[in-house]
Amino acid sequence: MAVDKTRHRYIVNHMVKYSINSLDAVFSALGDGTRRAILARLAEGETRVTDLAAPYEMSLPAVSKHLRVLEAAGLVTKRKQGRVIYCSLQPQPLMGAADWIAFYRSFWERKFDALASYLDKTADTSPKPANADDQGKEQNDG
Repeated sequence: MAVDKTRHRYIVNHMVKYSINSLDAVFSALGDGTRRAILARLAEGETRVTDLAAPYEMSLPAVSKHLRVLEAAGLVTKRKQGRVIYCSLQPQPLMGAADWIAFYRSFWERKFDALASYLDKTADTSPKPANADDQGKEQNDG
């Protein structure tokens, strides 16, 4: 059966819809250390592309490719003033990703709490294995 890739799937979390495609784009963009560093720099404020590129030993076109990935994920916007291009951080997609992570963190915490509770119950009722030192004393006494 063919899958219709043009349809958008949604995760419903706390009555908010997040497109899986946009979450994929955000997590993909965050998967690269250079892009995470660019976002950290943009969190300080709007920055020129040339200033963003300065700390890296790569060409300006290579940095521009990173910026295009961030822009496609909705994490960065660009504006042009004369010949200078400025970039700004757009935090909304990060908040969507954080909500998605928080949902699954809560899910796994509940699962681990249930496991801990089960282990506590079974530890109290299961027979304790004999200590190897105690077995040696019983054999020597007999």
